[in-house]
Amino acid sequence: MTDAPVVLVTGASQGIGREIALAFAATGARLVLTARNRENLEETARLVADHGAEALVRCADVADPEDVERMATEALTRMGRIDVLICNSGVAGPTTVLWELEPEQWQQTMRVNVDGVFHCCRSLLPSMIERRAGSVVVIGSMSGKQPLHGRTPYTTGKLGLVGLVRTLALEVGEFGIRVNLISPGAVAGPRIDSVIAGQARVLGISDAEVRERLQDASPLHRLTEPREVAAAAVFLASPAAGAITGEDLNVSAGAVTY
Repeated sequence: MTDAPVVLVTGASQGIGREIALAFAATGARLVLTARNRENLEETARLVADHGAEALVRCADVADPEDVERMATEALTRMGRIDVLICNSGVAGPTTVLWELEPEQWQQTMRVNVDGVFHCCRSLLPSMIERRAGSVVVIGSMSGKQPLHGRTPYTTGKLGLVGLVRTLALEVGEFGIRVNLISPGAVAGPRIDSVIAGQARVLGISDAEVRERLQDASPLHRLTEPREVAAAAVFLASPAAGAITGEDLNVSAGAVTY
């Protein structure tokens, strides 16, 4: 069995997840790529292969605990172990004031963004505990600390992940496992474009004004790039971050500093 670390990335079909997969591939890691969209996952796998890296593609819905358990079992069987778990899967959820939300909109956002992290950790941590080694990196959001109007479900879930990570780091530290969270800022790409459009609608202003507000919140006057979040994930999972656990790392171009 190769000594290259095995990294499992959820939500690897596009956006930040794809960038994280490519960043780990560039380090020589072996990858397990999972998401719901097989076509997009296969495209990520092709890009990973361009780096000469091995990738196992397995569709799974992180909101479904049985599906996650099957995915984890296959990954461990095929790859032998999981050294790094990247919990990146997430949905943007609705953009509207709380009292106009349907319960299902709230629940679906929580099922993916919070329960999905729980299911993945629950399924994969036992094998890390047995080996007494491993790293978990959860992708949160700066909106958990600096909320956006009309984004209550998303914000609630992302702040909840901070508590999950801090507590889990305490629970698994004795087994040599580290758990950290990244809080990206507004990340350039199709998802933030959709969020900006929703913000413009509920605030009654233009998309351009919302984008300008997001950029002006940063001392660098720009959005965060997906590759910058990916670089942070590679660092947190690496031996260079061996003394870092239970942390919430802002990668927000300075938009949030606490």
